[in-house]
Amino acid sequence: MTKSLRDYTPARVDLGRSGHSLPTRELLDFQLAHAQARDAVHLALDVNSLAVELNQKNIPSIALASAAPDRTTYLHRPDLGRQLNPDSRERLQELKSSYDAVFVIADGLSAPAVHRHATPLLEAILPKLDWNIAPVTIVQQGRVAIGDEIGEILGAKLAVVLIGERPGLSSPDSLGIYLTWNPRPGRTDAERNCISNVRAEGLSYTLAAHKLLFLMNEARRLRLSGVPLKESAQALPPHG
Repeated sequence: MTKSLRDYTPARVDLGRSGHSLPTRELLDFQLAHAQARDAVHLALDVNSLAVELNQKNIPSIALASAAPDRTTYLHRPDLGRQLNPDSRERLQELKSSYDAVFVIADGLSAPAVHRHATPLLEAILPKLDWNIAPVTIVQQGRVAIGDEIGEILGAKLAVVLIGERPGLSSPDSLGIYLTWNPRPGRTDAERNCISNVRAEGLSYTLAAHKLLFLMNEARRLRLSGVPLKESAQALPPHG
């Protein structure tokens, strides 16, 4: 049986033709995927439901917000998504301690990714950590770099940001993980490590947690993150 390229990838290849155009079904599928991607970008994060979900799993959390007051401002002013608003900063300072790590959940560019994958991923990684972990922070209108300010205020040695990635036409709900040692404002992307595409059709929670655990332990051992820190975790056992 001859296989086509479509048997090997979800990418839009080998779509066929109808005259000089795409077949109607492929055109409608594209329009649907485009609409789902747009919806993912504009959909608001339901902070309360996420906090309830975490509480049901016995994971303490605190709700915060960036300096972007609404979604439109957030999309037009990326800089505001990288810093907390004054009220959030003040409440967070009350929790300052000597933490090994803080997990930050931020909507980024896909709230659906956060709602679908953040809690299951935390369930997969937290039991593996013998660390002093700060309460999980849930940030509305947040970007990756907001973890730097959060980590510095809390006194955490490491910040791990779980964030909705920019939607693609076949992946509107992909979750990204960004790890930064010694977080503080001004850190660059070169000083972070990233694990991408956590979702049902991509990287599983088990494998993502496995890779993240390796990076967290290595970051603590070497006291660094980013380009010098290489992800070389051993492969999982067949049923790991």
